[in-house]
Amino acid sequence: MASAELQDVLDMLAERRAAADPDNPPSLQERREGTVKTGKRYEDLSGASYAEVTVGGVKAERVAAGDAVGTRAMLYLHGGGYVVGSPESHRGLAANLSRATGCRVFTLDYRLAPEHTHPAQVEDALAAYRGLLADGESPDSIVVAGDSAGGGLTVATLLAARDGGLPMPAAAVCISPWVDMEGTGETMTTKAGEDPMVAREGLLEMARLFLGEADPRDPLASPIHADLAGLPPMLTIVGTAETLLDDARRLHANALAAGVDSALEEWDDMVHIWPWFAPFLPEGRQAIERIGAFVNANVEPKS
Repeated sequence: MASAELQDVLDMLAERRAAADPDNPPSLQERREGTVKTGKRYEDLSGASYAEVTVGGVKAERVAAGDAVGTRAMLYLHGGGYVVGSPESHRGLAANLSRATGCRVFTLDYRLAPEHTHPAQVEDALAAYRGLLADGESPDSIVVAGDSAGGGLTVATLLAARDGGLPMPAAAVCISPWVDMEGTGETMTTKAGEDPMVAREGLLEMARLFLGEADPRDPLASPIHADLAGLPPMLTIVGTAETLLDDARRLHANALAAGVDSALEEWDDMVHIWPWFAPFLPEGRQAIERIGAFVNANVEPKS
């Protein structure tokens, strides 16, 4: 049974939808500021530090909890449909992940659309991964992770690194991943009445801004069309109330078919990127703990 706190989150999301004026939609800048505001509403930075850094020539924010392991690093790719989101909006989530995994979390400030269209985001993420390796990070001590669009970008980054001849990181984590720019999953329709955050129409608009002139079936834009052979162990978590549920299911099925050590967990009643709400939501904290267990089992030094 879902927690009482989940209903409070749903009420907050419903209030936000009710306050929206369809005749006067927010500007892109207002949407970006709103994403930061939501992130800060559920932020707990106790015992964690953060600093602006550069990784492979790309701006990022390094977040580390007090007991983060110095030899373990996470490259984190934030969500937001490739048009919103930032290290600031995901600072709280990064802190929670650092606590659970013992990683120094590098949240990448990759270029956003529509100012920068695909493949700018993959280029930035690949440059950052190269940068971690060049800085002396062992691939066995690196995990790449992301939520929503950042979950898709996580897979795309691994594909680009593989095709570029780079060593694979030890593991990957995808939270509520968006991996299909055409929105063809069945749950785009069947979960439309349950998902309070993600609707097909909005996804397709963000996809249009992100893609520019690119093919929506480009595997680095829509990893659902990629050959995933050679990717590292991967954990995908998704809520059963998500329109993106089928994206996660198909990603997992394709990974298994390619011989990847892939685990899929479907969390009953959970909404899009519910670990974002972890300081308030028990199921969010449980998901963070699950990610921590996965990282501890796969990333050196193992606990």
